[in-house]
Amino acid sequence: MGIQCGIVGLPNVGKSTIFNAITNAGAQAANYPFCTVDPNVGTVTVPDHRVDRLVEVVKPRNTVRAVMQFVDIAGLVRGASKGEGLGNQFLSHIREVDAVMHVVRCFEDGDVTHVEGSVDPLRDIGIIDTELALKDMETVEKRLSKDERAAKSQDKKAKSAVEVWHKLLAALNEAKAARSVALTEDEAEIAGELQLLTSKPVLYCCNVLESEIHTGNAQVEAVRGHAAAEGAQMVMISGKIEAELSQLEPEEKAMFLRELGLKESGLDTVIRAAYSLLGLQTYLTAGVQEVRAWTFRKGWKAPACAGVIHTDFEKGFIRAETIAWKDFEALGTQHACKEKGLQRSEGKEYVVQDGDILNFLFNV
Repeated sequence: MGIQCGIVGLPNVGKSTIFNAITNAGAQAANYPFCTVDPNVGTVTVPDHRVDRLVEVVKPRNTVRAVMQFVDIAGLVRGASKGEGLGNQFLSHIREVDAVMHVVRCFEDGDVTHVEGSVDPLRDIGIIDTELALKDMETVEKRLSKDERAAKSQDKKAKSAVEVWHKLLAALNEAKAARSVALTEDEAEIAGELQLLTSKPVLYCCNVLESEIHTGNAQVEAVRGHAAAEGAQMVMISGKIEAELSQLEPEEKAMFLRELGLKESGLDTVIRAAYSLLGLQTYLTAGVQEVRAWTFRKGWKAPACAGVIHTDFEKGFIRAETIAWKDFEALGTQHACKEKGLQRSEGKEYVVQDGDILNFLFNV
């Protein structure tokens, strides 16, 4: 289960610079609007010290880490839905992502132009939100027209769908996100068919100057308040710092971060926030053949987590041999945990915990 994150924002806010830095994918970045035309896609491995530790102890033949994919599209401008700038056709490239990372410019620099003429992050967020909502309205209206015709033929599913589309349109018309609409489980399943852009969780990424990475500024605080009000996540990174980090070897990178007084890179910060936003955690499998990190939804029980590996594991689930990460960390090896009686046998009702080392037993 790799995470996909779509990157949106106005032109010249640092979208492509940050994308380049955290993925090393080499997307074009320049000080003029619309330098990104085709979507840029980059996949990164998720840093995890637990995987590093297991590899060190187990010395497997193969190591597989969790991954996260970023999709960077052309910057949107006010009126994109009406064809301004490059229009909004590029939004289709992020229709199926798990979350949206909205890069917001929170720095003043006379050498970097701003399409709106000044730096105002809340205004900029409003512009992007409006364009996403307008694209969603277009999507819902098309589907509504189709389902209304089917509903006249007494199609029960279409009738239910029509009610959902009207609820969503009412919110979108008031510039409210689709995710703000209270839907029943059945209604949410119907709405999910359209993969609406404003239904996706949002991670605001405040791009600040290198000198403000520790302190932030008033613009960052404005975004923080906005994010808190809508239940979104917010991170603060410096595109310039990330660009420099992307050019360094691991040892040099660690030294540079220490010199800056930073505990982690912007990539680490973004991934951690994305996992929190989406309610994701990691369990581990470890053997001589392979050490691997698996991503799952917080609260999932053992059979569902087994299904992440293969559906047969979930269907034929018997039990999960489980070692808690804290026990492994304390004793150093899986063997030592077994010797101390700390390897548990968990059944179908066990809620898997972040960092669990698991071995599934199942019937074929």
